[in-house]
Amino acid sequence: MLLACCLSFANIHAQLNNIIDEVIWIVGDESILKSEVEEQRIRAQYEGVSIDGDPYCVIPEQIAIQKLYLHQAELDSIEANESAVMNQVEMRMNYFISQIGSKEKLEEYFGKSLVALREDMRTMVRDQMIIQQMQHKLVENIKSTPADVRRFYASLSSDSIPTVPAQVELQIISYHPRIRQDEIDIVKDRLREFSERVNNGTTEFSTLARLYSEDTETAKRGGELGFLGKGQLVPEFANVAFNLTDPKRVSRVVETEFGYHIIQLIEKRGDRINCRHILMRPKISLEDKQLAIQKMDSVADAIRNEKMTFEQGVMHFSSDKNSAMNAGLMLNQRTGTSKFEYQELPQEVAKVVYDMKVAEISEPFVMIDPTSNKEVIAVVKVKSKVETHKANLIDDYQLLRNYYEGMKKEEFLTKWIEKKQKETYISIDPAWQNCDFKYPGWIKH
Repeated sequence: MLLACCLSFANIHAQLNNIIDEVIWIVGDESILKSEVEEQRIRAQYEGVSIDGDPYCVIPEQIAIQKLYLHQAELDSIEANESAVMNQVEMRMNYFISQIGSKEKLEEYFGKSLVALREDMRTMVRDQMIIQQMQHKLVENIKSTPADVRRFYASLSSDSIPTVPAQVELQIISYHPRIRQDEIDIVKDRLREFSERVNNGTTEFSTLARLYSEDTETAKRGGELGFLGKGQLVPEFANVAFNLTDPKRVSRVVETEFGYHIIQLIEKRGDRINCRHILMRPKISLEDKQLAIQKMDSVADAIRNEKMTFEQGVMHFSSDKNSAMNAGLMLNQRTGTSKFEYQELPQEVAKVVYDMKVAEISEPFVMIDPTSNKEVIAVVKVKSKVETHKANLIDDYQLLRNYYEGMKKEEFLTKWIEKKQKETYISIDPAWQNCDFKYPGWIKH
C-alpha cells in the first residue's frame, strides 16, 4: 500500500477543514491560497513524494513558478491536447484507486467526490503538459557542436566528470512452452461459468474479478480498467469491448497475448470506454516446461557450435514478435536505446548476464515476459558490455552532449525565471516571507 504517510481519514479531513483560507501570494493577476499549499502538501505526503525543504516555502514557490510559465504559455497560445490530458487523468485515477482499494475510500481520503477529484486532476495534468511545452519552446534552440562538447569536457575537473554506470546490450530468444488444449479448455469453461453466474444475476462480476482474475492490478478494483481509448487496448480485446452495448451482459471469451478474458461494459463516453475484465491463463505442465527447456538447450548448443547464428535462432524459435523483428535485440523502453543498466533489466535476466562475457550464450532459464506476464524459456547473448567508468569523449560523446545541453537549458530557464520575477507584480504575505527560496527575487525591496 502506498499510504506510508499513516494519516487517518479523520486526521486529513480535520487538517483541511480547519484551514482558514487566505491569499498568501499574488503573482501577476493570480493568487495562491493557503488551501492550495495544504492540499499539495497532503497530496505529496499521500504519494510518498519527499519535499526538499520547508513545504510552506517550497510548495508556494513551485506554484508561483508554474504561474509564470502558464502566463507566458497563454501569451504564446500554447494549449494541451485534451485527449492526452484525459488519458493521463484516467491512468492516474486508476492507479490511485488500485493503491487505496476503492473509489469510495479515495473519495473519503480527499473529502471530495470522484467528479471533483477528476476535475482537479484534469486541471493539474493540463497545466503540467502546457508547462512542459512552454519549457520546450524556450530551450528548443539550445544545441551544441562537437567543439562545444570538447571544450565543456576539457573544463571539467576529474571530480566533476560524470560516472557512467555499467551497461549491457543483449539479444534474447524467448520461447513459449506448449500449452495443452485441455488446459485451455479448463480456462475457457471456467470463464463461461463466470459469465453465466453474472448473466443470471447470482454473482457480481466485480466479486469474481477480485477473487479469480490474474490481472492483479485491476483485480483490486473489481476488474475495472478505467476509461481508455481503442488504441490503448490490444486489438482483440478492443474489438469486443467496444462492441458491447448492455452493461448487464458479459462478453464471449476473448483470447489475447495475455491470456483469456471475459469483459463487462461499465460506461461509454465518446470514443472512450470503461469496462471490467477477468483474465485467466492456462497452466503450463512441468513436463511441457521441461521439454521447452530441452529444446532451447539444443538451440543454444547449435549456436555455440556455429550450426546456426543467434539471429537465425531468433527467427526460427522466438515467440516475442517485438524482439524477433530486431534480431532479438532487447530495447530499453525508458531510454529508447538497446543499452540497459543492470537494475533496468528483468530480474531473472540480470542474474544470468551479470557474470557473462561478450558473445557468450547463456543456458536456458525461466523468466516472466514483462509484456505479457507469461512464463517463457529464454536464452540470451551478450552483445556488448561496458563496465562502470568515468565518461570519456570516445565512448560517451552522446551522454556528455546531453549532459552539457541539459546544463545549458537549466541555466537558460533559471535566467528566464529571474527575468520574469523582475517584470511581474509579486506580493507575499509577510508571514510567508521567512524562506530560503531557490529563486530569491520573489521578495522585492
